[in-house]
Amino acid sequence: MAALAGWENFYVIVGSSAGALIGLQFVVITLIAEIPIVTDMERASSAFATPTIVHFGAVLLLSAVISAPWHGIAGAAILWGVAYLG
Repeated sequence: MAALAGWENFYVIVGSSAGALIGLQFVVITLIAEIPIVTDMERASSAFATPTIVHFGAVLLLSAVISAPWHGIAGAAILWGVAYLG
């Protein structure tokens, strides 16, 4: 189990963050669903939900990369650079 000891913080940070972000998205969608349907409301809610999920996913990915136990900084730096360019 010594090989997995460095991953303890990774799973705690990523797991709790993913749970919080998923819960927040459910709250937002529930609040949007309770608004009376008006013209173009369906398109507006779709336009709001998709970028929010993408941004939450990007933040979760970057926090996962930075909290993983790396042997050096090169791997994390490359992944952050790829995420920046994407």
